Amino acid sequence: MARSFTPTAYDDLDPDRRPSLAAALVPVLAVVAFLGIGSAVLGLDPHPPLLWSIAFVGAFGLWLGYDWDDLFDGIANGLVMGLQALLIIFTIYGLIATWVSAGTIPSLMYYGLEILSPTTFLPAAAVLAAVVAFAIGSSWTTVGTLGVAFVGIGAGLGVPAPMTVGAVLSGAYAGDKQSPLSDTTNLAAGVTNTDLYGHIRRMRTGTAVAFGLAVIAFAAVGLQISGSIPAGQITDIQNGLTETYAITVVAFIPLVVTFGLALRGYAALPTLVAGVFAGAFTTILLQGVGFVAAWETFMYGTAPESASETVNELLATGGLTGSAWTITVVVAALSLGGILERTGVLAVIAHAFTSAVRSPGALVAGTGVSAIFINALTAQQYMSIVLPGVTLRNTYDEFGLDTDQLSRAVEAAGTPTGALFPWHAGAVFMASATGVPTLEYAPYYLFAYFSPLVLFGMALTGYTIDASPTSADAGADGAEASAAVASGGDD
Repeated sequence: MARSFTPTAYDDLDPDRRPSLAAALVPVLAVVAFLGIGSAVLGLDPHPPLLWSIAFVGAFGLWLGYDWDDLFDGIANGLVMGLQALLIIFTIYGLIATWVSAGTIPSLMYYGLEILSPTTFLPAAAVLAAVVAFAIGSSWTTVGTLGVAFVGIGAGLGVPAPMTVGAVLSGAYAGDKQSPLSDTTNLAAGVTNTDLYGHIRRMRTGTAVAFGLAVIAFAAVGLQISGSIPAGQITDIQNGLTETYAITVVAFIPLVVTFGLALRGYAALPTLVAGVFAGAFTTILLQGVGFVAAWETFMYGTAPESASETVNELLATGGLTGSAWTITVVVAALSLGGILERTGVLAVIAHAFTSAVRSPGALVAGTGVSAIFINALTAQQYMSIVLPGVTLRNTYDEFGLDTDQLSRAVEAAGTPTGALFPWHAGAVFMASATGVPTLEYAPYYLFAYFSPLVLFGMALTGYTIDASPTSADAGADGAEASAAVASGGDD
């Protein structure tokens, strides 16, 4: 579970320092402009645009009357929310290196090339990732372990890496959303005061429809790439694997240890650390590597020198030190999100949204939009769940909607969409772990589009939106009254 804090509500903001809606939109538009121009026009890494954004929003906060201590508190809150993500990123980088050196990932690649075909690979990868993520409750662990192996298998089968990553992410996030072990699933239920299994049941139909559509689409794509394997490519890759690593089922010891602990309900971080130790132990036991060399691999990564360039490229890793680029992006993005929250920018925008809502369906759809919006601004999926989850609870009561409607909306739109934004913690991790840039896998990460679209479709048609008519009417009247008050206030 993520460490949490209570976000600042609109009514808790000091009226003398509370920005108007127009003023609150200024730093938001600045962030969008900086990130867009920096990445798309200037071709910069995310770091400089994020620094520009932090400086601009910080200056905006000083203009509102906040001092440095206030802004630093916001940064600290943002980092606290993302602390688990940062530690997992550190650990995953070392884990991938040890699993490569242990022969775990090479063995998965070798046997996968024996079993799978280009036609069945994409839907099979999506389904297998969903099953594993559901079982262990972690999309990140699934992608950082099995996902890396799937990229190698896909390369051998002639499947483009962005397609493979899109399929794996689709399955990993779909399974994660339905798992009672998932931190985001527990967080969504917790911040909305919803029973965990009630929350999961409410998500079930939408998740099944969205993931089903994604699997069908991947099956259709698989038919198009059938028979495209270059001659001898699978044999070359398998030969490269066997000449560099001892390929055997014994190499699956780290896999068994990690997923076994996850299935027993242990938290993600200690489970992954156990996987690192198992990987180092298996490297020493099976691959004939010394103790010091095994832990140097954990620190500095792997650089295989087989006869297959494909194997060398796929299994080259950076180890713990290779996480620096990723970690610095995530720290900057979390800091930016924390300042936006602390200065009241997000609270003011959320208040304007709730004042404009007129129907239960619009409330649910708008909640989904707000979760995506917060994902983009704060670069943290926890924020996309906590902020609307806490802010909109009373509004859902006014419209006669049960809290599981709110928990479903924030997770269906918030959890899977973060990996679409290149500066988001989830996207930075997924791109780094798989070696495929966000903008390359984004077109194939179908579940991220289908999940919120199915939510919006349900909201607009009223399907599964169970509201008490009397309460909904009262909620609409309350929303109109709120809008009237807002029109005469700071906004």
